Amino acid sequence: MNDTSYKSLSSWIPVPAGCDFPIQNIPFGIIQSKELPPRAASRIGDTVIDLYHLAILGYFHDLHFEPEVFLKSSLNDFIALGKPTWRAVRSRLTELFESGNPTLRERKKDHSTILHSIDDVEILLPVKIGDYTDFYSSIEHATNVGIMFRDPANALLPNWRHIPVGYHGRSSSIVVSGTPIYRPKGQTKSDDADYPLFGPSNQLDFELEMAFITGKSSSLGDSVPVQQAEEYIFGMVLFNDLSARDIQKWEYVPLGPFLGKNFGSVSSPWVVTLDALEPFRVKGPKQEPRVLPYLQSTGDRNFDIQLDVLIQPEGGVAHQVCHSNFKYMYWNMAQQLAHQTVNGCNINVGDLYASGTISGPASDSFGSMLEIAWKGTKPVRMPDGSERKFIHDNDTIIMRGYAEKEGLRIGFGEVTTKILPAK
Repeated sequence: MNDTSYKSLSSWIPVPAGCDFPIQNIPFGIIQSKELPPRAASRIGDTVIDLYHLAILGYFHDLHFEPEVFLKSSLNDFIALGKPTWRAVRSRLTELFESGNPTLRERKKDHSTILHSIDDVEILLPVKIGDYTDFYSSIEHATNVGIMFRDPANALLPNWRHIPVGYHGRSSSIVVSGTPIYRPKGQTKSDDADYPLFGPSNQLDFELEMAFITGKSSSLGDSVPVQQAEEYIFGMVLFNDLSARDIQKWEYVPLGPFLGKNFGSVSSPWVVTLDALEPFRVKGPKQEPRVLPYLQSTGDRNFDIQLDVLIQPEGGVAHQVCHSNFKYMYWNMAQQLAHQTVNGCNINVGDLYASGTISGPASDSFGSMLEIAWKGTKPVRMPDGSERKFIHDNDTIIMRGYAEKEGLRIGFGEVTTKILPAK
């Protein structure tokens, strides 16, 4: 299908103006309700599509998989069927729900089991995450942190322009949007103190990130070539990688993040495929010096995805504190996966790889409170007159992401995270 006909597609399911989920999106997620056990679903507008019921009613009969692959609490088994199957299912959904196709539109007896209002279902974490890597791939973010905590003249560490720096995070504490997170406790130490103290973090921060989910496994000892890396990627989510900056500062030498990062990270519930994002590809920043051959990628590997962060005090109005873009990423996803596996590290279906904080070149595009308030020296004034250096108890962090071009909008919805007082 050419670009013009693709962009002009419409669905017989209503799609509100400015919605992130037109028929061109067709994301994947997991839903449940009082009547329905967990199962795979897609979404058009504010309507959720039950993929299991579509399958048992025969709408995928020629695609050669069992309907039960959709009757799961995660997408992992469906993802493991491979990219040809994901594409065939998305293509069939586009065909069934296109405005000119009466096949399902006129079979109204099927609608009650297949179609549900978004308000009538609970949306779960879409995948069972086996392993989780968090990268550090925004040059603006890395530079800002280097200026604040090290020598401003040498803000980037010597390895930063040569390797996609990352660390292995904690997958057990990754939760779906809407899940509240308790303020973490741990050791902190001020610069003028002789000994650390224990207690709740006073510098709780968000990190604006995106993440990709792997859709194909590799064997131990094998490497994924950068040119083939996207064949291993199922899709993308928005990601809030919460950080306790004061805990992190005290603990991170010599082995890096630990308690300051593993208490909670929050994912959006709908996985948007790379196929849906194809119209929004752009070139990434020029990489200097030239990277080693195993990291050299060609073509447009970044995506023009607009990203917003808002903070909403309890009972108050949401206030935007950041407008950034995924296109700023210095290291792209193909390079990240190639580097992750170059030493023979095996990957599995459902692994999650986060981008690291996504900051842009301007102060209003910084992707964390650490940068926005510049280590507490430039507090953000809220509409109610209060100030924020970091996140307060009962604040809700709201992240939004969408790509938009020539009237076509493909989005991720929201990631919302309310911070509860420490237990």
